[in-house]
Amino acid sequence: MITLREGEIPAIRQHGDYAIVAITKHGVEMARKLHGSFSHSDLYYMSKFERGDEEARGIQMFEGSVRLLFPALFPAYKGLIIIISLGAVIRMIAPLLEDKKKDPGVVVIDDRGEHVISVLSGHLGGANELTREVAAAMGARPVITTASDVQGTIAVDLFGRRFGWEWESDELLTPISASVVNEEQVAVVQESGEPGWWLYDTPLPANIRTYGSVADALAAKPQAALVVTHRILRPEEEAILANGVLYRPKAIALGIGCNRGTAAEEIEAVIAETLAELQFSVRSVKAVCTIDLKKDEEGLLAVVQKHGWAFVTYTPAELNTVAIEDPSDTVFKFTGAYAVSEPAAKLYSGAQQLALVKKKSGNVTISVAVIPFPLEGSGAADAAR
Repeated sequence: MITLREGEIPAIRQHGDYAIVAITKHGVEMARKLHGSFSHSDLYYMSKFERGDEEARGIQMFEGSVRLLFPALFPAYKGLIIIISLGAVIRMIAPLLEDKKKDPGVVVIDDRGEHVISVLSGHLGGANELTREVAAAMGARPVITTASDVQGTIAVDLFGRRFGWEWESDELLTPISASVVNEEQVAVVQESGEPGWWLYDTPLPANIRTYGSVADALAAKPQAALVVTHRILRPEEEAILANGVLYRPKAIALGIGCNRGTAAEEIEAVIAETLAELQFSVRSVKAVCTIDLKKDEEGLLAVVQKHGWAFVTYTPAELNTVAIEDPSDTVFKFTGAYAVSEPAAKLYSGAQQLALVKKKSGNVTISVAVIPFPLEGSGAADAAR
């Protein structure tokens, strides 16, 4: 039992990603059914509606004003599903709001279970998606009011998110979003990254056009731009970002070979130096690839863990299946493979040509591949036709 008191943040037992809250007889009935449908949810309701099976089902009951429960729920959960009137919810959560990048998604359900309303953090907090899921589970009507969803156009703050794309800066997300929904001329420049970012079955809106290079987009003089590239933009290209957002797709694979015991600091320094020489962004690195003899190499493991990169290893036999430019009998003598960094980068990326075939620096050998996602024949290319 949770006793809610003024001035105290109650102790809760969080197990799931979502919290369901109800305070009425009908609301509790709906909440119990919904709890059964959402395996990653925790259920909270007033103790006066106790059924006797709460402990067995992991349901938490409370006494006191539900308003005092939200300071504990807000920072703990990805999303809140609240069966309370919309106005009351807004008043209760208002003092807790911080930022759309931090606040949880909040969904409100009316007491008859007819409408599921996306209230807060519709995009970044996932409330819109949660609204659709809850409505489908209940047979209710989802209510979503964000302009990009209503109009069926690009959600700038979610663009490429499912692929792991990251924006370089969020400073212009709001004005670019306004350009998109206000039907101004918007250029989508894509030089790398996955093609399937258009989520609708309809063609791209007439105000959005796709380009394969920054130069082509600049020539068209759009009013706003979404730029997807692994490259560092050249000075003459930076004008595209005057009213634009730069996204970094996960499009770079690094092949790495190193001597046993090479420090993480040296490996990281070689990576940073090499990417700077190529004018590539470190934020677009997707994976580090090497021979399986290095699967326990502490320096490599430390680097990939620090950056959250995938770490992929191949056997000598797998590496030897790849055509390479500079096979080494010395490398073969010690590893059983004629090379490490070059074939590892090719195997992972599927690229026939590398951005950097091979460079040796100190104890580290590095190769760099840009993953050749098929930008034609699917996704945005089809939508634009």
